[in-house]
Amino acid sequence: MTTIRYFAGAAEAAGTDEEELAGATVGEVLAAARSAHGTRLADVLERCSVLHAGRYVDDESTPVTAGATIDVLPPFAGG
Repeated sequence: MTTIRYFAGAAEAAGTDEEELAGATVGEVLAAARSAHGTRLADVLERCSVLHAGRYVDDESTPVTAGATIDVLPPFAGG
């Protein structure tokens, strides 16, 4: 299981700040999140940055390492 942490609008769409999901790759973990939380989270995920073990991921085939955390960060506004 991988810990996935949701921030801001992603947490609102998921209905939680953090959960444990199964998957061997970042894409599999995100697919489990989409399946668990439906289209509202799926729509938000399209605009999010994803970090695995603190590093930006742009390839969902990236393997998930044991004990690592995936962070889901929607775009932030401000100035």
